[in-house]
Amino acid sequence: MSGVGGPDGAPLPRPPVPPLRRNRDFLLLWLGAGVSVLGDRVATVAFPLLMVWYGGSTTDAGLVGFAGLLPMLLLQLPAGVVVDRLDRRRTMIVCDLAGLLAMASVAVALACGALWLPHMLAVAFVEGTAAIFYRLSERAAVRNVVHESHLSAALSQNEARARAAALFGQPLGSSLYGVAKWFPFLFAAASHVVALAGLLMIRKKFQAERAADTPWRLRAEVAEGFGWLWGQPFLRAAISLVAVTNILFQALSLALVLIIKESGGSPATIGLIGLVSGIGGIAGALTGSRFVQRLNPGTVMIAIFAVWAALMPLVALTSQVLPLAAVFAGTSFAGAILNVMAGVYQVRTTPDHMQGRVGAVAGLLSSGASSLGALAGGFALTAVGSTTTVLGVAAVMLATLVAAVLIPAVRGARRVPDQDVPAGKSGEGAAEPAGSSSDSAR
Repeated sequence: MSGVGGPDGAPLPRPPVPPLRRNRDFLLLWLGAGVSVLGDRVATVAFPLLMVWYGGSTTDAGLVGFAGLLPMLLLQLPAGVVVDRLDRRRTMIVCDLAGLLAMASVAVALACGALWLPHMLAVAFVEGTAAIFYRLSERAAVRNVVHESHLSAALSQNEARARAAALFGQPLGSSLYGVAKWFPFLFAAASHVVALAGLLMIRKKFQAERAADTPWRLRAEVAEGFGWLWGQPFLRAAISLVAVTNILFQALSLALVLIIKESGGSPATIGLIGLVSGIGGIAGALTGSRFVQRLNPGTVMIAIFAVWAALMPLVALTSQVLPLAAVFAGTSFAGAILNVMAGVYQVRTTPDHMQGRVGAVAGLLSSGASSLGALAGGFALTAVGSTTTVLGVAAVMLATLVAAVLIPAVRGARRVPDQDVPAGKSGEGAAEPAGSSSDSAR
């Protein structure tokens, strides 16, 4: 619909969209979620240190790690339904409150000299559960907080934020544990307070207007998410191919450990390679939106698979730190761009009322098989050694690249223009210029 006409009857031009950096609500969401993710990472690093150094049991450390990851398998699909059903901001607020209470309980218990395994298991499970609901809610909310033309840049910044939290969480968690065993958990609790404060100050709604309440049908609603995703040829093919690459990278990472060990390196060497790799991932995330805005998603995916296929065999050819660091930085750079592309495409094409379910299904299918990569990699490394295992991984990656080129849905995938975003409009939805104010109540 055209705007009010000028003196000559021509419609007045729309006002320019303010830059993303002036979008107050997005900045609050981005910063709060970033601090929360960093706190979660710090706690994840501190748990095994606590159970091994203070509790004296590697078995207990494994149990706590398992409890933290178990929600990924058990609750991801139901979480998608909840995110699509309930108010997303309120869901995130509940998640921050749960994380705050869980982390604070650990800090208080440790300050009092108490360490009880069932307590640690419960806290790890609660924190892992809250992280799933929080992540799905935030990702689904982004396009209702930013202008549609800023979506790729916003998701690119989210990817960079996640990689930065993973990069800095490791040394920060270890350092805080060195100060006091309860300090990492106090930091994690404080991070939830910061995130909670940011959520309370955001004015825009996190979802489009929804129909009146209908009865909950968990199985049917999850099936609807699967059905919608299955009906998208590019997403269906892309998720299948990315699942294969996730398995390959699990095996490749395990091979790196053996290569460094066999060459006389130390765990610090692996940490250095991880640091350089993380920097590469952050750089890829920050530049990802440029590729997404200019290239078709199929082109991006094929190009990234080609980069991986070229870099993977190089891991078998050297045990020197700098070349290995460069190779893994390159794979992380490309992987971050792929994550941005996939996130933008999925968020733009998925109806707002299905964002949670589709995101949950996509995450489960693409990453759920990663444990198989570690398992298969361990057997392969034992049976044939690191060189043959890496070359085998590279061969499968090359076959995956060929498959991507041959699949018409990948080769012919087209970029979704900004104006085609199928988001329903809410009072403060995606159609509103970024940075504009809203008087919406929470």
